[in-house]
Amino acid sequence: MLLRNLRLTNFRQFKGDQPISFSTNPDRNVTIIMGENGSGKTTLAQAFTWCLYGDTDFEDKSMLSKAVAQNMLPNEEANVRVDLDLVHNGMEYTIIREQRYSKDSSGSLRRPSQTIFKITYKGSDGQREFVPDLETDLRMKEILPRELSKYFFFNGERIEKMSKEIRRGKSKEFAEAVKSLLGLSAFTAALDHLKSRSSSSVIRSYDNSYNAGSDARIAQYTKEIDDFDDEIEAITRRLAEIENEEAIAQDKCDELEEKISKFKDSEVLTKERERLRNKLNGLISSKASSTTALLRSFNKNAQQYFAKKMMKDALQRLSEADKLDKGIPDIHERTIKFLIDRGFCICGNKIVFNNEAYKELMKVLDYIPPQSLGSLIGQFVRDCELKSKGGSSLFEEVSEQYRVIRDFETDYAEVEKNIKLVEQRLVNMENVGELQKDLINYESRLKGLKTERDNLNKEHGSYENKKKYKVADRKELTLKDETNRKIEVYKAYAQYMYDVLFDDYTQKEAETRNQLQETVNGIFKHIYNGGLSLSLDENYNVNIIVNDFEGYNSDVETSTAQRISVIFAFIAGVIKMARDSQNDENEMLVSEPYPLVMDAPLSAFDKTRIQTVCDTLPKVAEQVIIFIKDTDGELAETYMGQQVGARYLFEKKNEFETYLVTR
Repeated sequence: MLLRNLRLTNFRQFKGDQPISFSTNPDRNVTIIMGENGSGKTTLAQAFTWCLYGDTDFEDKSMLSKAVAQNMLPNEEANVRVDLDLVHNGMEYTIIREQRYSKDSSGSLRRPSQTIFKITYKGSDGQREFVPDLETDLRMKEILPRELSKYFFFNGERIEKMSKEIRRGKSKEFAEAVKSLLGLSAFTAALDHLKSRSSSSVIRSYDNSYNAGSDARIAQYTKEIDDFDDEIEAITRRLAEIENEEAIAQDKCDELEEKISKFKDSEVLTKERERLRNKLNGLISSKASSTTALLRSFNKNAQQYFAKKMMKDALQRLSEADKLDKGIPDIHERTIKFLIDRGFCICGNKIVFNNEAYKELMKVLDYIPPQSLGSLIGQFVRDCELKSKGGSSLFEEVSEQYRVIRDFETDYAEVEKNIKLVEQRLVNMENVGELQKDLINYESRLKGLKTERDNLNKEHGSYENKKKYKVADRKELTLKDETNRKIEVYKAYAQYMYDVLFDDYTQKEAETRNQLQETVNGIFKHIYNGGLSLSLDENYNVNIIVNDFEGYNSDVETSTAQRISVIFAFIAGVIKMARDSQNDENEMLVSEPYPLVMDAPLSAFDKTRIQTVCDTLPKVAEQVIIFIKDTDGELAETYMGQQVGARYLFEKKNEFETYLVTR
């Protein structure tokens, strides 16, 4: 998507008609608009949001220029309007939002509750056509969904907020945005169409089309399955709420801990509490690790270990038998019968009923397949020897892991008691008591949320199991009816398609995520060359890793500049991949590249970092538009050099009027 022109008409301090054209030259793809604080940079940035979605972050929701409003006479009208020309998927659009204001007979300013929203496009014949009013919101969603817009129209404050979100694990929204921007939403839409809670999904529609006339229990089971689905969905929603509540509570804990640690008198106790908490976490991890190791050893070797006594007794009894070595390798009962029927042996001796050769051959039948008792016993002995070796270390392994698990409760209680003693001392300390009380309350809240989450997960598993049995019972009944058997076949096909598509999606999502990590790391290292790299987990949570210390891969605390570098790198990485995806052979992964429109994005950086950011953004984004204060703007313009294709200044006449001037 390329932005071509923006036209403001009486939009806040931009009085009258004020157009601005953005550079669309691929080699000079940067537009810089400079001005001091308060001159209108944020207003211009908000004009995009108002035009596209009818909303802004302003406390004063009146968009009409105050200079215009002051000069209006009673019963006179004035319009606020923003027009945005853009190109999306090769089609030229003009997005128009307008609002009429009027003054009543008493001189009070009035405005309608709704804005007028129009979208025009250039048809194949070159003529301008209007998108029907009922379709404008849908078309806008196709061009740029509102939930994705904040990743391309943002300011420094928004960047800092985004950085905290993806660092604290609250990045589900970011993950969904990334998937949409990188073309993965086509997969998820197809998966939802095949199988979701919606009654219109393919599999759900089949569930609702069973012929219950053949057996009333089909309808009963279907209702019970739907009830289980409702319970599961409610639990899933609550788990999402808990995740958000935990993030908020954890943020408060982090904030309070930071405040508490600033008090000099509590510094030693704070460090001791942190050490004890780390020890507590270590005990939990150790117990979990030992439990996993114990179960792994038990599952792997328990059968052989507990069978050793029985195998020993069996081998003792078999050692007293006399048929172990009488089997003849590779000789079968059919071979002997063939020789008897033929009348002479392979050695040439004649075989006649009841002669010596005949008798010897009949004895052999007792020890060869299928009556090869000796061979079977020999194989059994060898198997017993092998299995006995496999379980020999079980007792020692289980004993060692169980010792750690057994000691956990005592060690955990001791450390927890010490933590409480430290916290009690902190509560009684001057200037820290109230903070510590609040911290204890929030930590208690976190603990309660964790307990609730664990209980809900258990309930979730219980409902899933109950649902599985009811589905099996219903399927058994439906297979007795011809119509329902056809539905089961159709469902099986739909499920197969879902499974294949889900496997393909899982693979593509993992590949895309790994590629994103590599792309973002390359950009991050260029922006912030300081021995750090980024790690992206399956939930799109970000860890910053220290590269210079071998074996040290824990997440590290970062400065504001580092955090903003992270989100800059992520947004730039996503844009670069979206741009590169235009050449992807997989049509399901092709997405539209978007521009970057930024309000004061460089204020947290030093000169060196501004240079690296300015060097990176024009290379990865198809178009860059920056609203920036004069001092940073001069640096940005210097560093971007030949990439700048358009330049504007905010010329502030007074508090109510600002004009855009071409440089």
